[in-house]
Amino acid sequence: MALSRYLKRLGAGVVLATLIALPVNAKEIKIGVIYDYTGPLAAGGSSLHALGAKIMIDHFNKIGGVEGYKINAIYADAQSKPEIAINEAVRLIEQEKVDMLMGFYSSAQCVPVSAKVDAMKKFMWITTCISPAVLKDRHLEHVFRIQPHGGMFGTTSPDMVAAYAKSKLGVDPKDLKVAIIHEDGPYGSGVAGGNEQGSKKHGFKIVLKEGYAATSPDLSSLVTKLKRKRPDVIFHTGYNPDISLFLRQSRELGLKWKALVGHGAGYGVPDKLYEAVGDDANYIFNVDPVSIWLIDPETLAPGLGKITKMVGVEYKKARPDIKTFSAHVGMAASNVYTFFDDVLPRAIKKYGGISSEALRKAAAETNIPVGGTLMGYGVKFQPKSSDMAGQNNDAFPVVVQYTGGEAKIAWPKELQTTDPVLSLPKSSPYSK
Repeated sequence: MALSRYLKRLGAGVVLATLIALPVNAKEIKIGVIYDYTGPLAAGGSSLHALGAKIMIDHFNKIGGVEGYKINAIYADAQSKPEIAINEAVRLIEQEKVDMLMGFYSSAQCVPVSAKVDAMKKFMWITTCISPAVLKDRHLEHVFRIQPHGGMFGTTSPDMVAAYAKSKLGVDPKDLKVAIIHEDGPYGSGVAGGNEQGSKKHGFKIVLKEGYAATSPDLSSLVTKLKRKRPDVIFHTGYNPDISLFLRQSRELGLKWKALVGHGAGYGVPDKLYEAVGDDANYIFNVDPVSIWLIDPETLAPGLGKITKMVGVEYKKARPDIKTFSAHVGMAASNVYTFFDDVLPRAIKKYGGISSEALRKAAAETNIPVGGTLMGYGVKFQPKSSDMAGQNNDAFPVVVQYTGGEAKIAWPKELQTTDPVLSLPKSSPYSK
C-alpha cells in the first residue's frame, strides 16, 4: 500500500506533510517521522507505532501546539529496509530541513541511522528500536530512547519463569530446559543476549540458542531441532510473518512446550497472532512495556488517564475492526506525548527554541517520576559518559499472557491482573 493511501486510511488527508493548516506567520517545529508503512515490519508492529505517534501529533496540534509552535510533521516510509531508513533520514534533514527526527521501529535501522543523525548533529527521539546496540558504548549526544532496551526484555522473561518453575512447572530451575530462538538482526540478537544472561543467572539448561533470518520462508529445520532438544520453555524474539510461520510449522510438526515467551514486535500484535493460529495463540506470553490500557489511571499523574482514553478513541476511529488494542499504539503515543509535554516545552522556555542543542539539553534534564507517563514508568536518561548514553534508565517491561484475545499482566507480581497459566493446558496443541 502506498504511504499516501495508508495515511488517508488513518484520516491523515492527502498529503504527507502536516495536516493542520498553519497561520501564515505561525512558528513551527518541523519533524521528520519515520516508520515502516510497507514491507514485513509494517505488519510486525511498525504501522501501529506510526498510528500511535500520529494520534499524539494530531492531538497537540488540535490543542494549539506547544508553547506557540505548531507541529509540522513530515511522514516517511522506511519500507522495512535499513538503507531506505538512512536515505529518508538524510533526505528529511538535508532537503526538507526538519528540525529533528522522531519514530523508528526496527533496531536494524536505528543502529546505522542514529550514528548518521548524531554525526549530522541533529536531534533524534526514538520511540521503539529496543536493541542495546543502538546506544551501547556509542556515547551519542543527540539521540534519546525512552523505551526499555532489549537486554531488559531478555532478562525479564527468565525472571518470571524462574519464579514459577517449581510451583507451576514442577521443575527445579537448574533442571529446566530452555531454548532461545530469535531473528538474527540487532533486535533479536540483543534480546536473545538478555535471555541467555538471565537463563544462566537462574541456572537453566540452555539446550539451543539459534538465530534465523526474519524473512525466511521456511522454519521447519529450526522446529525439527527444537523437537530433538525438547525444551520446557522457548524464549522467542521475532517480527511477523516469521512468528506466525513458526507457530504454524510447530503445530504441523508436533513441537511441544510448557511455555512460549515472546518479546515484543510481532508478539505485541495479538490480533495478528489470533488471525494466524486462532485460539492456539491462547496462553502465549509477551514481554513488552505495559499496555496503557491495562494501567489503572489512578496510579498515574493527574490528567494522564484522559489522554489514554483519547488515544483509545482515535485508535478505534482509525482501525474500526480492531478487536484487541495493541500495546504498540500506546507505546508510541506515550513516548511521543512525553516529548511534546515535557521535553519540547523546556527546550523552548529554558533554552530558547528548537535547535538540536536546545532539544538535547532539554532531553538530558528530563526527570519524570514513576507514574508520570502513560506507560507508568519514569524517565531519566543516562548521561553521555555512560555506556548506554541516551537510554531511559527508569523504563521497564512487563510480561502479559493472552487468553481469549485479551492481554493480562502476568509479571511482575506487584502489577498482576491474572494468575499466569503454566504449564500449557492439555487443550493446547502445543502442550507438552
